[in-house]
Amino acid sequence: MELAYVCEWEKRPKSTHCPSIPLVCSWSCRNLVAFSTDLKNDDDDKDVSHMIHIIDTEHPWDVYSINSGHTEVISCLEWDQSGSRLLSADGDGQIKCWSMSDHLVNSWESVLSSSLDGDPIVALSWLHNGVKLALHVEMSGSTNFGEKFSRVKFSPSLTLFGGKPMEGWLAVTVSGLVTVSLLKPGGALLTASESLCRLRGRVALADIAFTGGGNIVVAATDGSSSSPVQFYKVVVSVVNEKCRIDTELLPSLFLRCTTDPLRREKYPAVTHLKFLTRENSEQVLLCASNQSGSIVECWSLRKEGLPVNNIFQHRSPVVGEKQPTILKWRILTTTNDLERVSAVALPKLPISISNTDLKVASDTKFCPGLGLALAFHDGSIQILHRLSLHTMGVFYGSSSSAQRPGDESTIKRQRTAGPALHFKALQFSWTSLALAGVDNHGKLHMLRVSPSMGQVLEMNTTLRHLLFLLEYCMVTGYDWWDVLLHVQPSMVHNLVEKLHEEYMRQNQALQQVLATRIVAVKASLCKLSTATAARACDFHAKLLLIAISATLKSLLRPHVLNTPDKSPGDRLTEICAKNTDTDIDKVMINLKTEEFVLDGPPLQSLQQLIQWVGDFVLYLLANLPNQGSMVRPGFGFMRDGASLGMLREMLVMIRIWGLLKPGCLPTFTATSDSQDNMQLLFKLLTKLWLCSRDDGPPQDPDESLIDECCLLPSQLLVPSMDWLPVNDGVIVKLQGKHPLRLQFGKASSLPGAGTTAPLEVFTRSPGSQKMDNLRCVHMGVCPTEESKACTRCGCVTMLRSPNKTNAMKQWEQRWIKNCLCGGLWRRIPPTLT
Repeated sequence: MELAYVCEWEKRPKSTHCPSIPLVCSWSCRNLVAFSTDLKNDDDDKDVSHMIHIIDTEHPWDVYSINSGHTEVISCLEWDQSGSRLLSADGDGQIKCWSMSDHLVNSWESVLSSSLDGDPIVALSWLHNGVKLALHVEMSGSTNFGEKFSRVKFSPSLTLFGGKPMEGWLAVTVSGLVTVSLLKPGGALLTASESLCRLRGRVALADIAFTGGGNIVVAATDGSSSSPVQFYKVVVSVVNEKCRIDTELLPSLFLRCTTDPLRREKYPAVTHLKFLTRENSEQVLLCASNQSGSIVECWSLRKEGLPVNNIFQHRSPVVGEKQPTILKWRILTTTNDLERVSAVALPKLPISISNTDLKVASDTKFCPGLGLALAFHDGSIQILHRLSLHTMGVFYGSSSSAQRPGDESTIKRQRTAGPALHFKALQFSWTSLALAGVDNHGKLHMLRVSPSMGQVLEMNTTLRHLLFLLEYCMVTGYDWWDVLLHVQPSMVHNLVEKLHEEYMRQNQALQQVLATRIVAVKASLCKLSTATAARACDFHAKLLLIAISATLKSLLRPHVLNTPDKSPGDRLTEICAKNTDTDIDKVMINLKTEEFVLDGPPLQSLQQLIQWVGDFVLYLLANLPNQGSMVRPGFGFMRDGASLGMLREMLVMIRIWGLLKPGCLPTFTATSDSQDNMQLLFKLLTKLWLCSRDDGPPQDPDESLIDECCLLPSQLLVPSMDWLPVNDGVIVKLQGKHPLRLQFGKASSLPGAGTTAPLEVFTRSPGSQKMDNLRCVHMGVCPTEESKACTRCGCVTMLRSPNKTNAMKQWEQRWIKNCLCGGLWRRIPPTLT
């Protein structure tokens, strides 16, 4: 494990946290991290602002701080399953639901809230949506994604008509109440509260888990290690438009350390109570502590046979009668005496824990999802196996870097110097390859967690582990930023090739679902190495090409209602694939031109997208003679028959539309007025396409084609490459082994990982034109319009649409929530615009 970066406040807040009140931190599946701090007003010590801070991990300095409006310390932060909404709860019983404003990660608003006045919230969770995936390490060598990542039968906590899961949240209060808030389809909130049991008592700690049958299990303790840890089944239903909560007492347990005569009084307080996973209510982790140390126990719920009294032993058994059984908590394992635990983080990766999967994981040293993290008051972090609790890895923090076991003088110096720097909150990323933590000084830390826990592996094994997790992110739609932390530049080429091989082995339907997602993953990988950076440009261009092609084809309409099975777009693809003529007009004759008849305004409003297609074809062809190496952008398209065929289809469409509306045609700066530019480009593009068709072996372009392409720059003005997004994120800077130290509000200006200068295509001079990468229009040198940028690829676009036509609005509407690559949007601060 190693420290990736530390973020600090420019003005360090005065923390008002006493040791018994932890900070909270939460990491979403879209790699957004939320954490809380309490800020004192310098003028009035009683005036405390309870702040929520949200960052995306790629731009950690661009923090969005919310004055939450909570009147007491924030005790819980919980992301929903989509990573786009956040729940916050406080010590006064207030629960608020935050959602993105305008789908921007640095703009949030509170849309819904519920309250139990004066009753502090100790546990909080969204209701389960019924989606559960199991990750099988045993099947990591399989060619089928469905075998590697299987869907587990799991019922939602509450369903609407037709089985659709109902959204909402559930909270447990310190007085023993469970409260549920349901989001009705109309947007209204349905709220109900119920006591966990008839005799209400104080609940100091609680956690929430879900069962496959749709029930909810709550674990609760009053904080004393001598008291039982109680478990309750909670069933939520809607009866006559009202929310109903039914609770039932389940088997409870006493901590092992309290039944041990040697430790009975040693650890008086239960400080941490966690289910090992939110979908497994049968395994629980407990931590008991005193002022200087802790002990951790792992318990499991087992079904055991009930012994029968001797008087009934000799009775003849009835056919089919089974021995009665009972559910009972049994301790799995316990640790030795530990340093005092300050925070616990549990893995989110749904790794299967069957015996075969655990054996394969152990043999191949695949550790993600198997370790839980404990942070200690001396600043160190230990990763323990989630079942056996043996140590898998240790991280020594900055305050304990000189400290090692047995170094008593260092320990004494540290204790006399004041409170050590330690983590108050800790969270795993969704692939368990990174840890986010907030320390007692309000700093945010990010740590890498090695997939093999630092054990030395062969390169092929390391690649297989990373490939497995990248495939998991592709299938689930989760962000893969934390996987990229472990990809070294030398691995990039092999990972991209292997990912493509695995993708091509999937069935056609799954390939269609993942078509754009795999291109986005490849683009992210290629940015990590200067040797493959040009391919990243090609993948970004391919994403835009796929989107424009789908949009233009969607404008085609059959001329009669009783149409055959194939759509006009499919027929266009089929005819263009069969007709290898280099004359665009001869290809056009075979099409039913009445299907291409559109009104003028839609075509005219899409002219900038049509212009991009024309410019891109010209750029590819003009650079064909220079493609001696893979360094130049555009190389990836020279052997990509599918993409070249797509460009060819669009040139045919544009040619037909140009006859109807000449104003929609792409404009080129030519040396001759009599030259048919579209005809020339189509001829050269077809010749290049014929060299790389899927139905034949790839061929090198012949000399005559290269000669003709050499003449292109003297016939047409070749466009520049400023339509490429420029990514200013932190991931490229994290490839080295040295930690980064960043400040909130201050963009990173550290050099990248590569030893060579960055590619010319990624650099922009201060006086260059800014480009709207989605609308394909120039915004000027100093744009006056507010803009937003993709957190993943850096694609920039105007925040508000300048277009009034429906066709362009439909294009923009496709990218309201996400970028072309699937990344989230963030508003660009005015200083960076």
